[in-house]
Amino acid sequence: MASSSPISAQQRDIYSVSRLNSEVRAVLDVSFPLLWVEGEISNLARPSSGHIYFSLKDPHSQVRCAMFRMKRQRLRFEPENGMQVLVRARPNLYEARGDFQLNIEHMEPGGEGLLRQAFEELKLRLDKEGLFSAELKLPLPEFPKQIGIITSPSGAAIRDVISVLKRRLPSVPVVIYPVQVQGDGAATDVVQALQLANLRHECDLLIITRGGGSLEDLMAFNDEQVARAISTSKIPIISAIGHEIDFTIADFVADQRAPTPSAAAELATPDRRELTDRVANLTRHLINQITRQQHTMELHISNLQQRLNLLHPGVQLGQKQQRLDELEQRMSLGMQSRMLQNQNQVHNLDTRLQSQAPGKLVSLFKQKTGELSRRMIFAANNLHRLQKQRLAAVTGSMNALSPLATLERGYSITTRLPEGEILDDAAILSAGDRVETRLAKGKIKCLVESSEE
Repeated sequence: MASSSPISAQQRDIYSVSRLNSEVRAVLDVSFPLLWVEGEISNLARPSSGHIYFSLKDPHSQVRCAMFRMKRQRLRFEPENGMQVLVRARPNLYEARGDFQLNIEHMEPGGEGLLRQAFEELKLRLDKEGLFSAELKLPLPEFPKQIGIITSPSGAAIRDVISVLKRRLPSVPVVIYPVQVQGDGAATDVVQALQLANLRHECDLLIITRGGGSLEDLMAFNDEQVARAISTSKIPIISAIGHEIDFTIADFVADQRAPTPSAAAELATPDRRELTDRVANLTRHLINQITRQQHTMELHISNLQQRLNLLHPGVQLGQKQQRLDELEQRMSLGMQSRMLQNQNQVHNLDTRLQSQAPGKLVSLFKQKTGELSRRMIFAANNLHRLQKQRLAAVTGSMNALSPLATLERGYSITTRLPEGEILDDAAILSAGDRVETRLAKGKIKCLVESSEE
């Protein structure tokens, strides 16, 4: 077999690298018009020239992209790695390296990236309005009387919340406001549920919750009307939307944000075991306080009783009577001693007279002595009678001034229970007060129906 003749160098069309890249570029320019391409930004670079370079990728492929400064200046947002975008681009070849790339003419957020941009814009606007301000946050009740839950009645979130509530505080009632938590009409449902809960005012705490999901699934809770309804609620609100890493506009506006539905239930209620321990501690403290106060009051009452006994009119009267008896005895003894002295003196004088004077003078002196003796006895008896009369008068006066004598005339002494305060004005009493009335014989306890001045 005859071998084929070799091809000469003149017959070969040999491409240089530059020619190849140039012709490929020309083919691309002619073959592909401006295209819409959607993908995720990665490997973003921002050199000082003002151009941006990045890769646009999907789960299976990626392509290099370039957006020059003049085009970039028209962007209404700042591209970031991980952002889903929609670009209008022309396929091209960068001849210097032979790299296939897209020259970006226009770029806008696409898919979740667009939702993320809308989320950030609304968040910034509401923040500037002050809807996230701490001054607007309502305090959560320490012991809620009834809790309202705004969520889907068939979701896992409601089961988690109710399970935790039953464990922590099973006595608290729960009202469920059923709503859609995603899709068309979900935001409207949430707003209407918030308005209904505030209109009824049957709960003193609300929980808005749902399980996790994509940003699109959570968009009902990134709605401006939902945010404003939460902000104007007169009932404190806990927001528990999605997983711990998920944040929604509702979380920023709510009075408290919980990372999960279960955590929301824990924020809403005190722990039953902690309450039991707290009540036990308070009970012990109260018993100790009551015991100490009772002991103090008993000592105080004992002191008052002793003072009352010392100041009681009967005791005072008895002491005065005893003093009078002592004075009477001293007066009687003094008079007897004086009479004895006088008698001794008379006897001595009589003896002297008998020994020194004539009998007549003695007789006269005897008569005078007898007269003086009678007068002295009369005077002593008279003084004794006057002292007894004065004693009787003093005793009568004291009896007349004694409260016991006043009670015997039909009067009474009324004191307010339990203090024992003596009452002299009906105006200080109110219906339902308890009083004690002391009579001449015995006491009565009464309940006040009314009082008149």
